[in-house]
Amino acid sequence: MNRVQGVVRFTAVATAGAGLAFGLVLSGCGMPGAPLPPSLNLPDPVTNLVATRTGNQVSLAWTMPRKNTDKLLLEGNVQVHVCRREGAARSCTPAGDLEVAPGAEGAFSEALNSALATGTPRAVTYFVELRNRKDRSAGLSNAAVVLAGAAPEPVAGLDAEVRKEGVVLRWNAAAQESAASAIQLERKLLTPLAAKSAQGPLALPAEPVERKLLVEASGEAGRGPDRAMDKDIRFGQTYEYRAQRVARVNVDGQTVELDGPLSAPVRVEVADVFPPAVPAGLAAVAIAGENGAVPAIDVSWQPDTEVDLVGYVVYRREGGGDWQRISPAQPLVGPSFHDAHVQAGHTYIYAVSAIDQGGHVSGRSAEAEETVPNP
Repeated sequence: MNRVQGVVRFTAVATAGAGLAFGLVLSGCGMPGAPLPPSLNLPDPVTNLVATRTGNQVSLAWTMPRKNTDKLLLEGNVQVHVCRREGAARSCTPAGDLEVAPGAEGAFSEALNSALATGTPRAVTYFVELRNRKDRSAGLSNAAVVLAGAAPEPVAGLDAEVRKEGVVLRWNAAAQESAASAIQLERKLLTPLAAKSAQGPLALPAEPVERKLLVEASGEAGRGPDRAMDKDIRFGQTYEYRAQRVARVNVDGQTVELDGPLSAPVRVEVADVFPPAVPAGLAAVAIAGENGAVPAIDVSWQPDTEVDLVGYVVYRREGGGDWQRISPAQPLVGPSFHDAHVQAGHTYIYAVSAIDQGGHVSGRSAEAEETVPNP
């Protein structure tokens, strides 16, 4: 009897509720939604997984989600399962498990086993999978690819030579090397304070403390590059260079790199001991002294574009005589000179040198000869 009464009472309440709901619909109010199913509490998948290989150590990094797939905040540490997949294999081999707090930065590393640390470079793809307390997940993270296989051999014989155009770097080329290989040069500025000392509107911007330069393969079959020039240097600075071989493999249209060990460092003090370029295009044109005017010879040449140029020095001689400096004690700023100390009927030979801020003087230019006409 109690069971029947309970059913009757429930039916009555449901009926009343239905009438009330009908009245609410007629009055324009919204109906309460259906009861929500319980949350599965599946953490949102990781979307920013990155993987790097240094030597035979692979390191993963990612950001943990704060919410689950139902947009509810996660509570407590989340189980993280790490796995890797070689080449086109379908199975994902377990690599390790850990727990990480929601919203935290996740990290994992492992040493490659002998099978993965040898052989030709090939793709290995890592994933992380976040699981709830019932060991269920919403799927794998994004793929993060590194290269397995033997790392490229070290660079040996790294040497540096300072030239006016820049620093020339040389090393021992590998006898056999992949066509996709390259050399990465790392440069470190050891005198950053000196780089900042120059001030004023014409001061050069500060140099970066660290720079990288990638040298592509030489193009010879089986032979890697063995030299490069760093043109982006500044005289008066001290740099340190190191080099490493880089193997590259195309994976799904993207290039993945495997770096070899860094070479021993080479230190270079870039002193400016080089004179400026020899002026070119020298020409001499005589001006007759007509109507009482004083005869003269105008000498001109192509301007030098070097940033540390101070000016020019003009020399003159007659016949087989010695060269005499005829320009003022201070170097000429512009690429021209007016020689008014000439005599009609005489032949003069001219040459020009350039001088820079360090006091270095170039060789004399090609000669230009001109005769002053008689009035």
